[in-house]
Amino acid sequence: MTQSLIAKSTLCAIVCVILGSLSGILSGSGNTEWYQNLNMPSFQPPSWIFGPMWTLLYILMGIAAARVWQKSDRGLQSSAIRLFVIQMVLNLAWSPIFFGMKEPLIALVVIVVMWILILLTIISFSKVDKLASYLLVPYISWVSFATILNASVVYLN
Repeated sequence: MTQSLIAKSTLCAIVCVILGSLSGILSGSGNTEWYQNLNMPSFQPPSWIFGPMWTLLYILMGIAAARVWQKSDRGLQSSAIRLFVIQMVLNLAWSPIFFGMKEPLIALVVIVVMWILILLTIISFSKVDKLASYLLVPYISWVSFATILNASVVYLN
């Protein structure tokens, strides 16, 4: 890795982690009486897993974005980054909608659209940098699971 890529990866990872953390903190995710009183599916993971998992995913997302940012093909690069930013905005909106607004159904719509945009981002990243696209596979896998959890909360409540 070049020094430039290391610097961009560090910057992007830090930005992703900070934004993701702020989204969760500002929405009060998981710390509300409302959330604790929801009927949850039997496969709900323990709450402590979400912080470390999202931190890891945001780091991988930041590195992936930096790898695409580093490439010189501005046409493919800019459309890939644009998709990344749009899906990231939806990612950051999910917690305030689900936890802050207490709207699991609206959050479900957001996460489904986000999943589609993550898939499109992976496809777009693969045209610019294969490794960058592979770095997003854990993210779409976790969001797939989160979508099932979200849908289960809607169904059970």
